Amino acid sequence: MKTLNFIIASVDGGAASGKSSTSTGVSEKLNLLHVDTGSHYRTITHILLNAGLDPSDTDKIKNCLEQTSLTVSINNLKAVISINGKSFTNSDLKSQKVNENVAQFAALPDVRNFLKNYQRSLPDVAKINNFNGIIMEGRDIGSIIFPNADFKFFLEADEISRTNRRVKEGQSDSISNRDKIDSERKTAPLVKPQGAIVIDNSTLTLEEVIHEICGIIENQSNQQES
Repeated sequence: MKTLNFIIASVDGGAASGKSSTSTGVSEKLNLLHVDTGSHYRTITHILLNAGLDPSDTDKIKNCLEQTSLTVSINNLKAVISINGKSFTNSDLKSQKVNENVAQFAALPDVRNFLKNYQRSLPDVAKINNFNGIIMEGRDIGSIIFPNADFKFFLEADEISRTNRRVKEGQSDSISNRDKIDSERKTAPLVKPQGAIVIDNSTLTLEEVIHEICGIIENQSNQQES
C-alpha cells in the first residue's frame, strides 16, 4: 500500500446506511484511524441513563457533562472513547434501553457541543500514532465536525435494505423514526454535506463500496502529488 499524505475523510449517513462496516474496511486498507461517533453518543447515553436521567432533564444533563472527562485509546485501527477513564462493551452501548434513547440524547445541543471539541482533536491522535489519516463516521461529520475534510462521503440505501440490516444487528428501532429525529433536530441535523460524494449501496456489496471509496481517495491523492 502506498503511503498517503495525511488525510481526513468523513462518512455520513442515516441509520444502517453502512457507515461503520464501510469505514472499518477503508481504514484497514489505507491505514486510517477509524472513529465511530455513534459510539460516542451511545456512551454518553449509557452514562446519563445510569445516572437516572432522561432527555428532558437538560439542567441535570449539563451538570453531569461538566463533571465528565473524555479520553481516547486505540484498539487496532479504532479510536475508543473512555468516560472518566472507563470504556464500555458493545453490549452496554447497544442495549435496548440505549437504542430507545440515543437519538433523543444525541439531539441535545449540550451533548453535541460537549463532544465536538473531542471529536475535532482526534486527527492529532492519528498523527501521533503514525496513521495515514483519519476516517470519521457519523451524521454531522462533513457538515459540522470537519466541513473542510479532504474527502466527504454520504452513504444511503433504501429503507427496506436498511431495515433488514438493522434486524441482522439485533436492533428493532424504526429507521424512519430515527431519520426523522436526526434530520429535524435543531443542532447539527443529518444533511448531505456540501461537496460530499453520494454512494447508494442498496444493491452494492460491502467490498464494492470499500473499493470505490479507496479508489477515490488514492486517485485524488495521486493527482495531487503529480
